[in-house]
Amino acid sequence: MSDLTVVVTGASSGIGTAAAEGFARRGARVALVGRDPDRLAAATERVRAAASSAEPPRGFPADFEVFADVRRLAEELAEAYPTIDVLCNNAGAVIPARQSTVDLAPFLLTNLLRERLAGGRVVNTSSDAHQSGALDPAHLDSPGAYKPFTVYGSSKQANILFAAEAARRWPEIVSTSYHPGVVRTRFGRESSVISLFYRITPFLLTPAKGADTMLWLAGAPPEAVTNGGYYVKRQLKQPAGIAADPAAAAALWKASVEATGL
Repeated sequence: MSDLTVVVTGASSGIGTAAAEGFARRGARVALVGRDPDRLAAATERVRAAASSAEPPRGFPADFEVFADVRRLAEELAEAYPTIDVLCNNAGAVIPARQSTVDLAPFLLTNLLRERLAGGRVVNTSSDAHQSGALDPAHLDSPGAYKPFTVYGSSKQANILFAAEAARRWPEIVSTSYHPGVVRTRFGRESSVISLFYRITPFLLTPAKGADTMLWLAGAPPEAVTNGGYYVKRQLKQPAGIAADPAAAAALWKASVEATGL
């Protein structure tokens, strides 16, 4: 991956930091994006220690719950890097109580960086938790009783559909999604119960193992990767339910364009 430019969101901990380290070891020029400035700075230093590129990794703070922050981030990345070879949309969370968030931030960021990504790749972190989602492109606010893991599953359905529709609309960019496995990270930190599960449950994957398929999708030979595909352990898989529906992908894209003001 020598001389490639890779942007990783959600890079201040867990899978994102591990992936950034992996890219840096392979010689890539790495940009880390994270919400918390202190954790982002620490992660950037950690990645810098692993880097083999002449250009050190850089950290870019941004709050994905604020569209203005996403737009500012896109401008900063576009100014810093004339070409972006890989964008890893990795930021995500499960929220225990209903609140207003901007789950469409990855969609907005990718659209804003489209020109820089021409000829490159976009890798979207999804999950097999998409099987428990209930996505409705006409109602992105998930009306009704709030069920954290159902809404989380819906967001992962959206990640898969976004990759598939991007592949159809932007054939010059290879867009994929993948399931990292169940990984011991800070995931679910807003809930003491979920956080406890990720701290004490045995046999969870390390962040480095969770990042493996992301790294593979970013660097595998073109003929080995199916544009728009969903991957588990480097293997192409058929997503479940609505996540495999091209009509739903098109409807979600249209709703996302309207919601983000694109």
